[in-house]
Amino acid sequence: MNELPNCPSCGSAYTYEDGSLLVCPECAHEWMPGAEAGDGADSAKVVRDANGNELRDGDSVTVIKDLKVKGSSSVLKIGTKVKNIRLVDGDHDIDCKIDGFGAMKLKSEFVRKA
Repeated sequence: MNELPNCPSCGSAYTYEDGSLLVCPECAHEWMPGAEAGDGADSAKVVRDANGNELRDGDSVTVIKDLKVKGSSSVLKIGTKVKNIRLVDGDHDIDCKIDGFGAMKLKSEFVRKA
């Protein structure tokens, strides 16, 4: 019989193959065969600005394009400096507070590292 590895998430021995993935029926964890929990397969996503510089939590960035604020008639102007950003998962990967606007989410493609 084919020996499949235990689930790296919960340790269950009841794993099965689903196409090219291995699946755990107990915790619903899916992984590629040969990829273990600590080998970097689930490493943090690298977020880069419009110029290709790597962004990190706490960095300051500058807006490089006028951005319309959804749900408002105001516009975030080019050159607006944003301090102390937080990187988050999702479509908008920067979470920040902007003076005069409040809390906002930005896409990294519209900012450059200051």
